[in-house]
Amino acid sequence: MWEKDTPVTARLVPYESLNARQRQQVEAIEVHKEQIRFSGDIHGALHTLLSKPGPGVKGFALLVEDAPVAFLLLKRPPVLPAWADEHSATLHALQVDQRAQGKGYGKACLQALPEVARQAFPEIKGLELSVDADNEAAIALYAKFGWVDSGEAYKGRIGYERRMGLVF
Repeated sequence: MWEKDTPVTARLVPYESLNARQRQQVEAIEVHKEQIRFSGDIHGALHTLLSKPGPGVKGFALLVEDAPVAFLLLKRPPVLPAWADEHSATLHALQVDQRAQGKGYGKACLQALPEVARQAFPEIKGLELSVDADNEAAIALYAKFGWVDSGEAYKGRIGYERRMGLVF
């Protein structure tokens, strides 16, 4: 269930279901400067989602009291990263607005993600992500929600990355 300090009204919804006001609120999501190297910023994530619309990228917002507080992307072919299994969807750009951090919203996203991913991509067998090997807090959070480290590290864009997976 939700973390005790996370309102029950939090829900992860497809970006395309947001109204114009909510889309503007998504555009205003900001992460702390030190987090940008890991997750990017909202403008990069939205560019990925909106610049070449297609079935391979879907965006999701975590709504609390109908206002977006977090955003993430899921990818499938033809934009699936080379390191990913073709039967998975990959998680990218998970961002919780800095004004809403520390309230369990990242956990809420991870909790809701498997069901939302299966609805978006019924053919997938699991989820995968790549996380900076030095991002111990993120690795611990993912592990808490059942993600398993593949044991492989590879050179990523900012250092070594670990692949983690969640099998359905």
